Amino acid sequence: MTLNPPNTGMPSGKIRAVILDLDGTLIGPGERITPAVKDAMDRLSRRLPVAIATGREASDVARYALDLGLSSPQICDGGATILDPATHEHIWRRPLKPQNAQLVIARLQEMGSAFIATHLTASVRDYGRLPHWDLTRISALDLQEETADELAASFPGQSGGKSDGENGIQSVKVFLPYNGLWAVDFTRQGVDKALAAKQLARIWAISTLEMAAAGDSYNDLPLLHTCGWRIAMGNAAEEVKAIAHYVAPPVEEDGLAEAIDRYLLPRV
Repeated sequence: MTLNPPNTGMPSGKIRAVILDLDGTLIGPGERITPAVKDAMDRLSRRLPVAIATGREASDVARYALDLGLSSPQICDGGATILDPATHEHIWRRPLKPQNAQLVIARLQEMGSAFIATHLTASVRDYGRLPHWDLTRISALDLQEETADELAASFPGQSGGKSDGENGIQSVKVFLPYNGLWAVDFTRQGVDKALAAKQLARIWAISTLEMAAAGDSYNDLPLLHTCGWRIAMGNAAEEVKAIAHYVAPPVEEDGLAEAIDRYLLPRV
């Protein structure tokens, strides 16, 4: 691990809530929570609220939250949805504008890209089965990195793309640890894990500066910038490590368990 890299500064006070990325942070390529991480998560969640923040759909975040015994609201769809993991009720949601959802789907269909789109009650992977255009998040899947870069740059976005208020679409490139390829997530402009973290801060009546966050990929950058305590995994992109206060071992080495025990719990 690395503590306090240059130019990041160190926060003060106590940690009052924690937000954790899923893929590449909480789980590795095998998509399972290891016993060491599960034990550490239990020690942490007994002390304060813990939320998963993932680009995945609601069913995935609810499943992992249930496995960990987390009852706090959870973040999915790249920050576009906050979910009650017990009831699957949407506590907060910011979908794409319908015309922008159509624009993204048309581009992906033209490319012949695999995709997943989520809406209020389910997810869709077949272009012919889209029920309507009230889509929360759209992800192009299984891309080579060069293709992902080109696709993200062709739409507005906070990281990996461009900002464009007229179109109102945000794009971000995301590594897929389960197959070594890349995805591009599309949400409404301004919607990301950081925005969802701010909503949780209001729900929990705390400041985001009293939150700690851990992540590994480009879609975690806004979240880490927003939270007062920043953890990067050893497998993280260099841009993520550069802003972290603590760099944990890689996910394959149960890095999150070490970060919880050595960095988070002493500051709770």
